Amino acid sequence: MIRRPLHMNTSRKELIGNIVDPEKVWDVIVVGGGATGLGAALDAASRGYQTLLLEQADFAKGTSSRSTKLVHGGVRYLAQGDIGLVREALYERGLLLKNAAHLVKNESFIIPNYEWWGGAFYTIGLTLYDLLAGKLGFGRARHISKKEVISKLATIQPDHLYGGVVYHDGQFDDSRLAVNLAQTSLEQGATILNYIRVTSLIKDAQDKVAGVVATDIESDITYQLKGKTVINATGVFVDDLLQMDKPGKKPLVRSSQGVHLVIERSFMPGEDAIMIPKTDDGRVLFVVPWHDKLVVGTTDTPLDQHSLEPVALEEEIEFIMRTAAKYLVKAPTRKDVLSVFAGLRPLAAPEDGSSKTKEISRSHKLIVTTSGLITITGGKWTTYRRMGEDTINKAIEVGKLPARPTKTKELSIHGSKANVNRNDHLYVYGSDEAGVLALGDENPAWKEKLHARLPYLQAEVIWGVRYEMARTVEDILARRVRALFLDARAAIDMAPAVAKLVATELQYDEAWENEQVKTFRKLAQSYLLEPYTPE
Repeated sequence: MIRRPLHMNTSRKELIGNIVDPEKVWDVIVVGGGATGLGAALDAASRGYQTLLLEQADFAKGTSSRSTKLVHGGVRYLAQGDIGLVREALYERGLLLKNAAHLVKNESFIIPNYEWWGGAFYTIGLTLYDLLAGKLGFGRARHISKKEVISKLATIQPDHLYGGVVYHDGQFDDSRLAVNLAQTSLEQGATILNYIRVTSLIKDAQDKVAGVVATDIESDITYQLKGKTVINATGVFVDDLLQMDKPGKKPLVRSSQGVHLVIERSFMPGEDAIMIPKTDDGRVLFVVPWHDKLVVGTTDTPLDQHSLEPVALEEEIEFIMRTAAKYLVKAPTRKDVLSVFAGLRPLAAPEDGSSKTKEISRSHKLIVTTSGLITITGGKWTTYRRMGEDTINKAIEVGKLPARPTKTKELSIHGSKANVNRNDHLYVYGSDEAGVLALGDENPAWKEKLHARLPYLQAEVIWGVRYEMARTVEDILARRVRALFLDARAAIDMAPAVAKLVATELQYDEAWENEQVKTFRKLAQSYLLEPYTPE
């Protein structure tokens, strides 16, 4: 018997069936399926409002799958004096550890000190960081000797090292959390759909927003969807929807690009992460263990354009490699990079026109236009729940919905399970792990690995399609399993097998398979520093 997730319908056909009635009026229509939109949809659905979420691509396709994989208060915001943001984020970090126990872990970070004053300075600052977390703290910061730093970080550069400071923060898998938030929203009664693009807004006789027009990208069918409130939670794309509301409106968001390189754990074995609080140009750099690899980043580069597939700039790659070389005995070279990924942060455009994006506050902002369109922007993954709560509080006011309190502080996220075995890659499924493994009873071939260098099983592809709303090869290899982000060459090799499995599940033909492999492999090349031709 196959164990299936309870109380959750992921059938696209049936979910589409919920939007065919043009007279149905939703309480809340959320546009955008990243951290912000999913947080808002979950908050709304759990309060009992009729909730619809529409995502033009896949859940977390943009910024929300391309983070530094940290659930944190933001040490650098503390240095900037933004105490309120840090306190809020540390509180939310504590809730996430409790509510998504399978995905969030307590990670120890070491700040290596190469100045004599560093130990005392960072110990004092990080003690304040811990105090701001209150009862939800992850552990106290402490100063450690040079000898202890080297014992924990065998590959750290020892020359001129005085010692270090250990502090604690959270680490997680971003797109896996997004998928689980979508599942939790479904369990709470929401209708959640990917690959539905909003093309225009519906307005009533008083010029108030009264819904959206949206097209199913798979079928090319267009739907008129009425709503008491419409929430613009589209991240770096918020200005596109604002332009639909009021053409010619001044941009609200300035995009900032963050780039990360992924390398083997051999460059920094052990369980601790490194945080470099001040690099040559004032940015923070992290080296974080993640899924048996190391994520090194990030950059903070202002951009004037946005896209679903941002590409790392050469100077960003060079900056990360040059900085890493200063702190690691064995410096990674271009050929050591397994994957490079870029994400865009939606920052509130500064009033003074400044381009220093690293100095712009990461706190979120809510804007309601004269037509009643609600826009939520800014913020970060760690505070997604609070952003959702604030957004729905505003929707209650704008849409004159019956007031009900938020329930997400105590709401367990789908899959949440304490004490998972992180040595087994299936831990990310939490309470669904047994269900994934049980698929192997349906078809023994599904127990086989997809690639020798990565742990992923064929069963995970089937699970992703059946229960996690994956529709394409990219959905599977980028966001249901993290192959594209961990080893882009292996992901390229895996594409044909994944395409065949997805096509069989969705009853697509060989032409679809071939097109999927071609499309994915073209995309995957942009995650590599040198072109790769599969054997």
